[in-house]
Amino acid sequence: MNRIHIAPAWALNESEATPEANFMHRRAFLRGMGYAAGGALLFSGVACADREKALAGVKKYGRPFKRNEKFKLDRPLSKELDTVTFNNFYEFTTVKDKVWQHVGKFKTQPWEIEIGGLCKKNGKFDLDAILKKLPQEERLYRFRCVETWAMAVPWIGVPMREFIKWAEPTGKAKYVRFESAWRPKEMPALNGWTDRFPYHEALRLDEANSELTLLATGLYGREMPKQNGAPLRLVVPWKYGYKSAKSIVKISFVEKQPQTFWNMANPAEYGFFSNVNPKVPHPRWSQAREWMIPDKFSFRDTLIFNGYGKQVAALYKGMDLKKNH
Repeated sequence: MNRIHIAPAWALNESEATPEANFMHRRAFLRGMGYAAGGALLFSGVACADREKALAGVKKYGRPFKRNEKFKLDRPLSKELDTVTFNNFYEFTTVKDKVWQHVGKFKTQPWEIEIGGLCKKNGKFDLDAILKKLPQEERLYRFRCVETWAMAVPWIGVPMREFIKWAEPTGKAKYVRFESAWRPKEMPALNGWTDRFPYHEALRLDEANSELTLLATGLYGREMPKQNGAPLRLVVPWKYGYKSAKSIVKISFVEKQPQTFWNMANPAEYGFFSNVNPKVPHPRWSQAREWMIPDKFSFRDTLIFNGYGKQVAALYKGMDLKKNH
């Protein structure tokens, strides 16, 4: 099996990372556009009025969802325009600040979710019908990308443990697998790349049952923008961002550990667990620090489990956290 290599749409100082190159298949995948090393602000050359188009047609919720005050932040929220115009979504493009410009043809209504595997609720269900049966709330979470950039986002969504209760997995279920939409006619970067997509991720069932795990349906008081993973995405705040599958169309309960997209692509660099850990460097850059979007020079120390150790450390008791899992 050939390993995938994707060139990213981000750039760090040379002291922080070696640029990725040719990271996606035996034929070169779309190359991402880097940013000038001397520029502190990623969006300094993009007019605010143009970036506001990223929210065109994204509805605000008619009523605010109650904020769960249990989940607090140690930093200011990222600005909404930064969050919706700087995204990884390779199905559309590898250029992070242009994903929103390529999602216009992507249809998110109506939306069906297929529930399968070791659970009682097998079948295809209308997402809106499911959401009417489950509680939603707002939570403020840190978000950490494996590429070392970070955000702080007010997500809206369903606690994953409530969805699990609704789906009623059997006692044999040990993992939850998530599969993203795969529509080449609506996702321009997918054309010709049929052997790797759809994107797929997975969690252990106890991880999915964590009080932190969220099936997100919106952010900043709005429905989820397409570029952020509309209409339903996973949010697992103690793991690197690629674990949070976007535009989910299928959720399966299984007994054996599933394969995951990036672990299949390059197992030496991307483990199954992918917990944020400042002491475990990526093979090509340090994870000791993170920089807050949009300021490339606004560094903070990376926190173990992205600062959520009190909630999740017990899930990994006995595991050697010095290794790339």
